[in-house]
Parts: sequence; structure tokens; C-alpha cells
Amino acid sequence: MQKDQGPLTHVDEKGAEPRMVDVGTKDVSRREAEAQARVWLPPEVAEPLREAGFMTKKGAVLTVAQIAGVMGMKMTSQLIPLCHPLAVTGCRLELTLAGDEVVISCRVSCEGKTGVEMEALTGATVAALTVYDMCKALSHDIVIREVRLMGKSGGKRDFSREKAAGGKSA
Repeated sequence: MQKDQGPLTHVDEKGAEPRMVDVGTKDVSRREAEAQARVWLPPEVAEPLREAGFMTKKGAVLTVAQIAGVMGMKMTSQLIPLCHPLAVTGCRLELTLAGDEVVISCRVSCEGKTGVEMEALTGATVAALTVYDMCKALSHDIVIREVRLMGKSGGKRDFSREKAAGGKSA
């Protein structure tokens, strides 16, 4: 757990009114972030999907989720009220099957005055929601879990979460 980094930035000095942070005086720098989401699939979903090459009546699950994640990432400032619209320079969204889970990794980059953590988190989350949507006909016991920031660079401070064997974080 991180130490307290000071007051919240998205509220006024009294902590009463929401506000968008003014980044006008910040320097432009390279910003990168990676987020991860995990989608647990019960056996009645995982087995048929493996056998069908992750195809459902709605299409190729992992491919559609990958595209949806990129589209969601691009809409972050429209979904999260106090996020700045950013000129994203790159997005890499990967979905892999690890046992009974789909592990989603979303890496986003830009040259800007504010970070891309929310874009990475949104991309991973929308991809996870899409996996659920495409597989819900098989079961409603699918669980989206562990949506979290894995790392970021650029700005005031960098952050990195250690990855253990199998892609899981310590």
C-alpha cells in the first residue's frame, strides 16, 4: 500500500466541489500506463470456449473484446467526468487464457501533460465486460476481478507492481 500522497486533486481546496485539474503549467512528457483485468470463467464456459477456439454465436470472443477495449480506452474522457481528453499515441491490448481466467493487459502511451492510467484501466475494463457479454449465454457465474493499475511512467512519480510467475502480481 502506498503512503498518503497529499490532498485529493479532483476537489477544491475545501474538499467540497469537484474540479478538473488544471494541467496547463505542466511540461509535456512521455506517459505510459499498463492496467490488467482478470475474468474468471466457470468450467461450463471455459471448456466449450476452448473447444470452439473462443468462438461463440456472437463471434470471436478475444478478438471482439480486444477491439472493444481499444474503443473504450479512446472514450475515457467521455465516460469519466474529470478526465482530460488525450491524444493517445499507442494502445496495446492483449487477452490470454491462463487456466480458468482470461487475463487482459492494456498498455497505453501518449506525449502529454497528464497520465494515461485511466485510459489503460478503462480499456482493460471494457474488454473484460465484452468477454462477459459474449459468454453470458453459457453462464452468469463469470466473474470480472482484479482490475488494477500494473504500472505507470512519466509525470511526478513512476509506479510498478511486481509480477509473479504466471502473470499474477505479488
